[in-house]
Amino acid sequence: MAGTFAIILTFATFITGIFWFLEKFKWKPARQRKVEEVRKQCNGDVDGKILAEVGKPKGWVESLASFFPVLFVVFFIRSFLFEPFQIPSGSMMQTLLIGDFIAVQKYSYGLRDPITNTVLIPTGHPKRGEVAVFKHPNVPQMDLIKRVVGLPGDKIVYLVKEKKILIYPHCQTASEDCVDQQKTEPLDLHYTEPTISDWKEVHQNFKSNPNFYTVEQYKKEGIVDSDSLITLNIQIQQETLGDEPHEILTTLGTQEDPNYFFQQKGQPKATWVVPEGHYFMMGDNRDNSGDSRYFGFVPEKNFVGRATAIWFSLEKQPDEWPTGIRFNRIGGIH
Repeated sequence: MAGTFAIILTFATFITGIFWFLEKFKWKPARQRKVEEVRKQCNGDVDGKILAEVGKPKGWVESLASFFPVLFVVFFIRSFLFEPFQIPSGSMMQTLLIGDFIAVQKYSYGLRDPITNTVLIPTGHPKRGEVAVFKHPNVPQMDLIKRVVGLPGDKIVYLVKEKKILIYPHCQTASEDCVDQQKTEPLDLHYTEPTISDWKEVHQNFKSNPNFYTVEQYKKEGIVDSDSLITLNIQIQQETLGDEPHEILTTLGTQEDPNYFFQQKGQPKATWVVPEGHYFMMGDNRDNSGDSRYFGFVPEKNFVGRATAIWFSLEKQPDEWPTGIRFNRIGGIH
């Protein structure tokens, strides 16, 4: 289902549209006829102020009708072309940072009903490596943004110690050779050697989500480790899922617990075969992302659109006020 704003916008557009059409094709012509009748009754000898008063619409009708063109444009753009989103967490660093405002192309995966998200006109399907917004499979009112890792039929293996993924394509419909990892080769994701990044991950006792600082910001803040504050270094490396490489982050000194992963029936831990009509999504900040490893597969009907560009960016931390504007962040997303 759509979010509250989408429902309100749709309802407001519909109601103001009714008043706009009634005003344009019924009430306004009726007033004009009444003006002509008054003019004829007075043989044209009538004060213009009187005619203006006769032809004047009710204030509330005029206001409601005047809102419709603006609401319709906003409704059409937001429902079928582009929708703005703000990044609230660091799960997609460093592709997307906390405080980035992004444009999501709504028609990438089909023109959809703005209320039910049902595809009205198919236009395409999610591709491996794309950054996409989708409805959480278990909490439909929650929008998430992750990268498309697994397509229908793919076998995904997450190597917990190495913090890498193996993708065996077309396993669900292929022969048993695909199931046996020793008899087939996974996709070459062109991993580069990890290096220490310019990011610091800072955990505070009273905050559920960590803060992320560049080394420069970290020094400027004068942060010092204590009983209530822990700093971790972050590694960076490149991974290629689609046509272009992207950077992923992994936190030194931490490791995901596969016991908390989504367990697919018939598969060992940290291994999944993507069902038909579903996708496997992961964040680029691998140790700080609640994704398909935890909540499972995302149905294609849950997709909202493809993230295409950053149009504005605020320097901020989770649940804190912004401290500046990052103009250098504006641009495309890959």
